[in-house]
Amino acid sequence: MGIDKSLDFKSVRIALLTISDTRTFDDDTSGDILAGRIEKKGHELVAREISRDSVEEIAAHLHRWIDDPEIDAIVTTGGTGLTGRDVTPEALDRVKSKDIPGFGELFRWLSYEKIGTSTLQSRACAVVARGTYIFALPGSNGAVKDGWDGILDAQLDSRHRPCNFVELMPRLRER
Repeated sequence: MGIDKSLDFKSVRIALLTISDTRTFDDDTSGDILAGRIEKKGHELVAREISRDSVEEIAAHLHRWIDDPEIDAIVTTGGTGLTGRDVTPEALDRVKSKDIPGFGELFRWLSYEKIGTSTLQSRACAVVARGTYIFALPGSNGAVKDGWDGILDAQLDSRHRPCNFVELMPRLRER
């Protein structure tokens, strides 16, 4: 289990969406952390935008990127909490083909080790939408580090064994 360095690394084309009513590119620290990790790993950051906490606006961003053949995966940060303005999971419900329930479960397990039962307030989740992965992480800097370092770094690495999300990409649209 781990990285098999005898295999070729395949770069993933990733779009990054920060979801917040208040953040701008000047103070989007969680987006900056994810962008840095995406590029440091060798993936291609093909788009980066900020959306308000609006189901319609978030879903519009996601639909546009899902239909873009140059985007393999979308990572979002923010809007996964429990307040009335936190609507990222509801936006994912509007675009998804399939849930990836283990993503949220693993995220909360990793987060529990750091913040204890407070992790219950996170609705981090992931879905597949018309052949595109979408991973929704909370908006805090610690949470995006947990999500990337603990899950996505390995699962978006084509060399990760025994299996990874990348090797499934050609088959996500099968019927």
